[in-house]
This record gives sequence, structure tokens and C-alpha cells, in this order.
Amino acid sequence: MKTHQLPNDAPYSDNQRAWLGGFFAGLHSQLVQNSGNAQTACTIHILYGSQTGTAESVARDAVKVAKAHGLNPVIKSMDEIDADALAKMETLLIVTSTYGEGEMPDNAQMLWSAVQADSMAKLENLQFAVLALGDTSYDLFCQAGIDWDNRLAELGATRLQTRVDCDVEFEEPAEEWMHSVIPALAGSDAIIAIVSEDDDEKSQFNRKNPFPAKLLVNRLLTAENSSKETRHYEISIAGSGLSYEAGDALCVVPTNCPELVESILKAINCFGSEYEDKLRTQLEIKSPSKELLQEIAMRSGNQELNGLLLANDKETLSDYLWGRDTLDLLLQNPTAEFSAAEFMALLKPLQHRAYSISSSGKANPETVHLTVASVRYDSFERPHKGVCSTFLADLTDETTEIRCFFTPNKVFRVPDNNDLPIIMVGPGTGIAPFRAFLQERQTRGAKGKNWLFFGDRNAATDFIYRDELEKMGNSGLLNRLDLAFSRDQEEKIYVQDKMREHGAELFAWLEQGGYFFVCGDAYRMAKDVDKALHDVIATHGNKSEQQAIDYVNQLKKDKRYVRDVY
Repeated sequence: MKTHQLPNDAPYSDNQRAWLGGFFAGLHSQLVQNSGNAQTACTIHILYGSQTGTAESVARDAVKVAKAHGLNPVIKSMDEIDADALAKMETLLIVTSTYGEGEMPDNAQMLWSAVQADSMAKLENLQFAVLALGDTSYDLFCQAGIDWDNRLAELGATRLQTRVDCDVEFEEPAEEWMHSVIPALAGSDAIIAIVSEDDDEKSQFNRKNPFPAKLLVNRLLTAENSSKETRHYEISIAGSGLSYEAGDALCVVPTNCPELVESILKAINCFGSEYEDKLRTQLEIKSPSKELLQEIAMRSGNQELNGLLLANDKETLSDYLWGRDTLDLLLQNPTAEFSAAEFMALLKPLQHRAYSISSSGKANPETVHLTVASVRYDSFERPHKGVCSTFLADLTDETTEIRCFFTPNKVFRVPDNNDLPIIMVGPGTGIAPFRAFLQERQTRGAKGKNWLFFGDRNAATDFIYRDELEKMGNSGLLNRLDLAFSRDQEEKIYVQDKMREHGAELFAWLEQGGYFFVCGDAYRMAKDVDKALHDVIATHGNKSEQQAIDYVNQLKKDKRYVRDVY
């Protein structure tokens, strides 16, 4: 049966076309059911691996497309099935993000471990397709999706189509993937308009149309003599129609530093206001794209850089680029000459930056708070600055438009049960969502116990939100506060050390149904905290190493061990 497709020249607005597309989709589904074919509709499984909720959202859009084509989609988080269930599937669509150093999202790790095992059953009866979400600024771009694609093929499964790898701007390729693989499964060549979850929002402001917010507060949190600069921002979203939950992220679209723009134009001997505006507002000029890196190496004849690129040694290349930005590479390779058009064609679009929100939407419905460390360092005899952190710190005032939108994190949430305890591990700016969690618990009147592990370099200079935390402690909202300031004594102490020190009570809270949250650095802190958690459970739960692993895996499956790491 063919489904209806609206002609491109139909005299309808975009909203009318979307509505009519949905109407015809529903009509098609009803006709399928009425014809007695509902029981024989092809079942497809859609699995998602998601760290922050983006892959889940895309997977749910795929469900809508599948239903519109008369298919029977079954959607699951990867931690909701095991290897035996996977082995019984016949048609599988995978949507997965990658996090950290090419790692699987937390909710995919158990299934992935089982699929990697030598004992994993062959999958000759499975047909599959993979949509991978990633960010080309990371070396192991879309690695989780690549790993799934390769492993399923190794196990004998058949690709429905070539894997699609999506960069930060994923919407269009993701939609093309859905409208390629799903109609083929349904035996249809129609494309049915589907309203995505983002389009369902009551506000007109979203990723494609950021809200022009205004800055209300920019306050230094660290002391003047601190080795760090951490700031508290309050941004007005009044009149936007936007809302958010504790645990969500605010995505900020920055503009580039005008001094850096000027220096880059000077380095390529290019001048003109049209180029200046484009570099300032549209293009990523801080981190060099791989294409720009290759052109600089080739045009300069830099033997070291050419050798690193030829060897494809990502770790050594990463070491070489550490502390270098695009301007450094241009200044260090002056024989690499570019016209303005050539240079700009090699740059990536300027992307938004996502920050964990440090306020509760219930307590602050018209403002959103951020806790941001300003990135500043000296390297190669010149100062360097983070793009968005110093945009907020240096280039905004009450008149500046801060273009922003929200990214929901459906997993990183205060538990619905207000009586359950929560344990929060958030050193440095990792405290941000936990400030929001505590505000949320206070607004709800939650009776559950709250425990925060916080730390930084020095207590005298880096104890951010100290007054607030002490007030929360005095009021009984914050039941426990354990602090780890690493440089206040000869032997460094970190949050994971405090976890082990109070391991018996930590395990007791978990046994009471407690939730365990972690926010902050993915590369070291989160791994060290994870190791400490396993050790605490093994020691104080009197468990073997494997039993501790199983205990933690069950926490993850129950969404009681959740991480917001970056």
C-alpha cells in the first residue's frame, strides 16, 4: 500500500504541511489496521545508547516515522535488554552517541560488554542499521556507533544500509537516515512529515532558533588570588516560553574574541569588515579543523606536522596540538598562505557550548543560572582564552544578546520519590547541577537525605557557593557535606578519597534506595570515582569484585547511578 506524499509545490505553509503529513500518516496506519494486517506488521527494534538524552530523542523520532509507515516499532534503552534478547531480534536500528574518549554511553556499557564476549551468539538472522551521533572536534568521532556497526557485522548480521555518522548539527542527516532505512523496511517510497520532539515544544525557541536572552548577573565566585576563575551567571529567559528541569543543560551560542579575529586576519594578510563579521559570528577559529591542519602542513612543508598526520598517530598529534590554536599554527607556519575564501572554507561552523544548569526551574522559572570556569592560559608566548567561557566573562553585559536554548537530560534527574536519599559527587564546576538539585529538593519539600562531595584546589580561594552550602547545612536541607581540597596539604586529597573514608555510610545510603550522581571531568575524576564506588561496595557490602560490578550495573539499570561528565 502506498502512503500519501505532499507535492513540493502544494500551496500550504510548513505547519499545514506537517499537519497534513501527520493526518495522512494516521490515515495510512488506520487503513493497515482495518485491512487486517496489523497483526502481521513488521516489528523493528530501536535501541538507543544515550548519555544526555539526545540519542533517545532521535530514537523516539524514528519510532514516529516507523509507526507512520505501518511498522511495529519497539524502542528500548540499551540497558533494558540483554544479549539473549538481542540474539532473538530480526530487524534492529541503533541510535547511539559517543562520550569521553570514544566510549559507550553509560546505558550501553552492560550490553556492549556482553556483545563483545567470545560467547556471544551469532546474529545471522539479524538485519541492522546504525546512526551514530558525535562531534568531529574529538579524535574518536562517533566511535561508539563505529564499534556497534563493526561488531554486529562480525557476528554475521546484515547491514540494511551504510552507517551514518552525524556531527554536532545532526538533525538533517538523522532525518535522511530515518527516511531512507524505515520506508524501505515498509516497502514504501513515501516520505511522511514527522513533527520532531523539539518542534512539539510550546516555545518557538530551540536549537535552530536560539532565544536572545539577557544577562542579569556576572559574579566572580573564586577569590581574586585563586589559581582559577569561576563565575556565577544569571540569565533572564522571561517572555521566552522556555522552561527547564534541574539536570538539564543550557546551550550558549558565543561570538569569537574580536582580538583573535583581528590577529587571524592579519596572519593571512586579509582585511575587510565582511570577513571580520563572518569570523566573529559564524566560524570556529579557536580549534583548527582537520582539513585546515592538513592544508597548513602541506602548504608550509612542516616536516614534523606532515609526519604526524601521515603516521595517523592520534595521541602524538594530540600532544603536538596541546596548547596550540589556529592562530599559533598560522604564526608558526608563515609560508602556508591562504586567500580569505580558501581559509574560511577550511573552518567549521561556530558551535554552541553546553553548560550544566545550576538552578532549579521550579525555584527560578524566569532565570537560568550557570557556573562556569573561565578558560585562560598562556602558551607559545601569547595569551589564550576559551571561546564561550570568556565570551560570557568578558564580552557580555546587560545589553548583550546571549543566544541560547535548552537541552533536556531525561536521565540526570532528581528522583521522583522525595523520600529517597541522594548522593552527589561534584568537584569544581561539577557542583552546578547539584546546586540545582538542592534547590529542587527544597522547593518540593522533599524529606529525603542529601549528601554532597565537593572539592577543588584550595579552600581559602576555591570554596565556591560556601555561604549557600553552609546555609543549606544549617537548615537541614544538606545533611552531609564532605570536602576535598587537594592542595591544602602535602598529600593530595580528592573526592574519591572522601568516598572511601566514609564508605560504610555511603553503602548504607545506597542500601536505603539512594541515588548516586556524578558531574564533572570525564577523563580522570569520573573514572576515579567509579573505581572508588566499586571498592566501597565490595568492602562494605562484603562482595567479590564481580558481585560489586553486578551491584553497580544494577544501579545503572535502575537509573540510580547517573553521570553528567564531559
